[in-house]
Amino acid sequence: MKIYKFLSLLFIALTLFSFSACSNRDDDNPQDTTPGNLQIKFENGFNNLGDIVLNQTTQTSLQGQKHNFSTLKYVVSNIALIDESGNEFKYNENNPDKGAFIIDQADAVAGIVYLNLEGIPKNNYKKIKFGLGISQKAYLLGQDGQAEFWTKAKQKGMSWSWAAGYVFVKLEGKYGTGSPTTEFMNHTGNMGNVTANNTPDLYREITLNLPTTARVTAQIRPSVHILADLNQFLSGDKQLMLTTANDMMMGSSQHLADVTNNLTKMFKVDHVHND
Repeated sequence: MKIYKFLSLLFIALTLFSFSACSNRDDDNPQDTTPGNLQIKFENGFNNLGDIVLNQTTQTSLQGQKHNFSTLKYVVSNIALIDESGNEFKYNENNPDKGAFIIDQADAVAGIVYLNLEGIPKNNYKKIKFGLGISQKAYLLGQDGQAEFWTKAKQKGMSWSWAAGYVFVKLEGKYGTGSPTTEFMNHTGNMGNVTANNTPDLYREITLNLPTTARVTAQIRPSVHILADLNQFLSGDKQLMLTTANDMMMGSSQHLADVTNNLTKMFKVDHVHND
């Protein structure tokens, strides 16, 4: 009887081991090139602590100004994934209808805005790249070439007239010294065709290292968690002060170019889940 029990347990153990080994081989099968999916999570916060609460969460800048946000939105486009060999997979490059997204803090779920990308080639990715705003190449495709995203942008208040183009970053709220009581509005973006209009191009590309390789397969959907430190708005590489001269600005003035340059440094990948 003891021998029978032993053989039964041994059979079960070997069966489970064989099943596990087959499953692992299926996951790592080099012949299986089925594309997979990837999730990107954006979490907006101050000083790398996430979950900004609109109209509540307050930060003090290095210049001593307190500020909070009632509106916090920005456009992300031209997402690219860079593999271990340095090759790039470009996700709907310069195609806003399929490859541009509006990160709106008002849409955050438990402080996080989710992007779900489909049809990602199976690979091991070490870096992620994306644009802040809409590139000139995409904009110059014309309104018909991005009608779907243009409609979304209008609905979200992330556009001016077509001749002026998109709002790239929309920051609104209050600021002050003792407490934030004075309203501000900083909307960054290009003024249409920047070459024809002789205006600055505020589109920026950001490349981030992944602390853990994102392993995309048909079975594994990595989740890349990006923290955005909005303290960079006023306390970035260039320390800024909000005043009556710049607290109500739209477009690509020098102040808004400085804001843009500060905000390009606000992103970092906190962690990657391979689930």
